[in-house]
Formats: sequence, structure tokens, C-alpha cells
Amino acid sequence: MNRYLVRGGKPLFGVVPVHGAKNSILPILAATLLGRGVSILHNCPDLADVTSSLAILSHLGCKVKREKDVITVDAGALTRSDIPDHLMREMRSSVIFLGGIIARLGEATISYPGGCELGPRPVDIHLASLRSLGAVISETGGLLACTGDKMQGTIINLALPSVGATENTMLAACGAEGTTTICNAAREPEIVDLQGFLRSMGAKVQGAGSSVITVQGGLPLHGGDYFVMSDRIVAATYLCAVASAGGEVELQGVDYRNISTVSAILAEAGCHIRSCAQCVCIRRDECPLRGTGPIRTAPYPGFPTDAQAPVMAVLAKSRGTTVFVENIFTSRYRHVDELKRCGADINVEGRVAVVCGVPSLHGASLVSTDLRGGAALVVAALGAEGRSEISGINHIERGYEALDRTLASLGADIKKAEG
Repeated sequence: MNRYLVRGGKPLFGVVPVHGAKNSILPILAATLLGRGVSILHNCPDLADVTSSLAILSHLGCKVKREKDVITVDAGALTRSDIPDHLMREMRSSVIFLGGIIARLGEATISYPGGCELGPRPVDIHLASLRSLGAVISETGGLLACTGDKMQGTIINLALPSVGATENTMLAACGAEGTTTICNAAREPEIVDLQGFLRSMGAKVQGAGSSVITVQGGLPLHGGDYFVMSDRIVAATYLCAVASAGGEVELQGVDYRNISTVSAILAEAGCHIRSCAQCVCIRRDECPLRGTGPIRTAPYPGFPTDAQAPVMAVLAKSRGTTVFVENIFTSRYRHVDELKRCGADINVEGRVAVVCGVPSLHGASLVSTDLRGGAALVVAALGAEGRSEISGINHIERGYEALDRTLASLGADIKKAEG
């Protein structure tokens, strides 16, 4: 089993170009199914979930090619409308392919998706939206069999501003006749990025970034050429790494507005942060960090649930107490027990975690159980005294490209041990 070996106490200095956003490239790859032609995507991260998505596209009949950070997808001739169970199980977001397959082929068969275990993340909202468009969906033996060759545009009110359901509905609506209005839509920057790619393919979509998105249906679309936005959660994680270890780092290719809630918390804790066009800089001096006001996760533009664990790892070593309230997922404190192994003082009651800052953390043997929780363990280890060993890094590598090499280039003492 691969693992990270981290010796803390080394400040970080340098420049980091932030790679493309995992939560943008995955729905964009699904959207390539709508184009009868070649799509070219730039700034694509090299991640396990991306590899899984490319395998799904290949299975469906797409011709896929990757050269460094450029992915080319030729979806001109699809040959299948099903996704095998083993591919669906590799990542939760695999369900995003459902809307694109139905829109393009009029039918789809998939099993329930996999991914990190963060509590209930039902696909019911996805299915309800597709049914509103006229898709017929039957559920038998863990399989979803869908037909949607006569979908009609309509007004859809999402029960929750689900990112995945918003994206799936956008893709399916491109294949429906007439206009679809998605109300209570998610407002995340990745939704705006998906809209940008769909427009590059010739789709008529507007409103992304607001709570109401309008899609004028009409296929076929053509291939698109698009530059994927940088990953705001990866950027937030690197900010946390510097806040934990100390030093000064410049993040390139980042829109400050997308990480402003995280930056504000770290600034309140005592970090120095400045921003300019597509650049964010953080400096953490030797003085101890302070606890902050309550941190409540919320849909964008609120504090992102994906940044909760890394920020908690930072504030575990601080002066004062910080209260976290997790409003998105019910099981997103699995990293807490691991942080306690490093000496953190954290108490969890339901959705609330109370972090009583301690003067120092110490190295420990740690186990990553999910993507962002695993990143939090790396953040904690960078600022801890002594050596930490982090196993289960396959979870981390689902969302971070070459995390160990990037941190090492900044001065961290971190190595990847294989086997």
C-alpha cells in the first residue's frame, strides 16, 4: 500500500501553478458526449477520477487521447449506452454521464456510483430532474435503466442546490425539445465552467452562477475547444499547507474570488494574504495562529465543505477555540480521530466540531479514508513535530496531482513510499 512519509517543521517557499479543477473536468468530459465531433480540453489534471472518466468514454465508443494536460475526445460515433458496474464504482461523479448519454442516445443503463463515503448522497434529485424532462427510469437489482428519446423542456425545481444534479440536468436538457429552466440551481464556479464549455460546443445555456439556469435544447452540438478552470479546492489546500508549515507561497492561475471564504478565515487566523489577477499569495510568520469565529459549510458562495478538513487541520494548532458546523454532509468528520493521533483537541457532536487549539502537534501513523480528509492529514503533518506516515493515499490522489512532488518542490520533507 502506497503511503506518504512526512517530517514536519519545514516552511514552504516558492510558486505553484494550480492544476485544472477535478470538479470541472469530470462534468465537462461527460458533456463531450453531446458533440458529434472532436473536443479539445486544456489544463486537464492527471487524476485517478479523470482516468476513470476516460475509461467510461472509451467504453461508450469515444476515441480518447491524452498528451500532458491536453485531452482530445472524438465522440462522433458512440457504440454503447451502458456503463459497467466496475467503472461506476470507481467514483461517485460517474452518475454525471447519465444525462449526457440519454441526451445523445435516448437510452442509458448504469449502476449506482461509488466514491468517497461521506454519508448519504442520493441520486434521487438527479433522477427526479430527468423524469421531469420525460425520461422513463426503472430501478432493478441495483441498475438504472433509462429511456429518454422524447424529452421535453420544462421548469425544474431542484429540491436542493445539488451540484451534480444541476450538471446532469443541464446535459440532459441539451437533448430535450424546447426550453428548460432549472430553479434552485447550484451556483458553484464549476457550473459556470460547464456552461462555458457547452457554449463552446454551440449549446444555448445561460444563467450559470445564479440560482436559475436556462437551457435551449437542440442537438447535435459540435466539438468544443476549452481551457478548464484551476482547482479552487486544491488552491485552498495549498493555502492551508503554508498556514500549517509556515513560509511564503504564490499560487498561480487562481481566481481569488473562488477561494475568498477560505482566505478570509486564514487571514483572521493570522496569515498574510494578498491577491491580484489570477494569483494569490500567502505568508505565514512564526507567530502562533489564532482561533477564528464559527465556520459553517454551505453551498457556494458559502464556505466550501471540501475545505473544512484542511482548515480544521490548520486551526488544530492555534491559540483559542474554533467551532465548525458541517451543513452539507453527515459523515465528514472522519479525519478528526486521525488528527487526534497528532495531539489535536477536537470534540464532535453531530454536525458540530469544537476545535480547542493546542500549541503543537506531533507526528503519528495516520490513515486517510477520503479525499479531503486525507489532504487534511498531510496539512497537519507538515506543521507537526516529528515524522508522520500517511496510508490510504489513493484517496488523496483522486483529487491532487503529484501532491508530494509539489510540496517537496516548496521545501517540504515529504516522500511517497510505494508498496
